[in-house]
Amino acid sequence: MKKFDTRIGRQAVLYSFSDSEAEELRIENDLQQLGWRFGKGKVGSMEFQKIVAAIETLAKRQGIVDQDVYREMHALYHAIIEAMHGVTRGQVELGGMLRTAGLRFAIVRGTPFEKEIEGEWIAVAVYGTIGAPVRGFEHEAIGLGINHI
Repeated sequence: MKKFDTRIGRQAVLYSFSDSEAEELRIENDLQQLGWRFGKGKVGSMEFQKIVAAIETLAKRQGIVDQDVYREMHALYHAIIEAMHGVTRGQVELGGMLRTAGLRFAIVRGTPFEKEIEGEWIAVAVYGTIGAPVRGFEHEAIGLGINHI
């Protein structure tokens, strides 16, 4: 039997990086075998709240989190903010500083620890470009946020 990688952050980062259908399907198959929930999307904006909203919307629509359970939404929110700290280098601001971001993101929810008592965790990986709102005036950036549910 295949041993699956249960490093939730690594799985989220690899999923956000995947850019071929075959690679995406392999990662999704591994996550399904683990019984984990996951989703992937894209967002581009100069407004930080639009990026947060896009990630939250995907998580709710794909059943990764239950919007009526505070601890699930709270964990997701903190994972998003932590990931965006990486992308924005700690200054969680975009449009007000004349920056824009074009991002791919992945959300992975699962049980990365052997002990069941450790419970479920959620990881948000964000990868793309950030920079001035002029084509060619941006650079790559990545962020990862992990939180317990």
